[in-house]
Amino acid sequence: MNDVRKKFGVGYTSGVFDMFHVGHLNLLRRARNHCHHLVVGVASDEYVDNLKGRPPVVPCDERIDIISSLGIVDEVVIDRSEDKVAMWQQRPFDAIFKGDDWQGTPKGYRLERRMGELGVTVVYFPYTRHTSSSMLRAFLTDRGE
Repeated sequence: MNDVRKKFGVGYTSGVFDMFHVGHLNLLRRARNHCHHLVVGVASDEYVDNLKGRPPVVPCDERIDIISSLGIVDEVVIDRSEDKVAMWQQRPFDAIFKGDDWQGTPKGYRLERRMGELGVTVVYFPYTRHTSSSMLRAFLTDRGE
């Protein structure tokens, strides 16, 4: 299915995708609509632990299985680093898709600069504010489940 209206050849997005929810699905659907081939990086358990100070609820191999089973995803890779240049070197892409919670932030500016040096476009999509894995985790913790 090569829709000529899609702007990018290979698109990339990444995430923890812990406790998969509609916010994750929204990001992946929007990314799919902007590229011909969608590569999704799933954060390794070690990367998540280093980044957030706690391991994910759902182990990496299960999160990969969930993302791989979605018909809108063409390829899944393990993301081991916040450095997206390293991922681009492993699996080149034309665009990287992020939630707009990154836009206008120091980390967003760094990403735009580093990706721009490689000719990669950073595309921001609306962040689904009413649902997140952190919110789900807090809800379950508060309920003692």
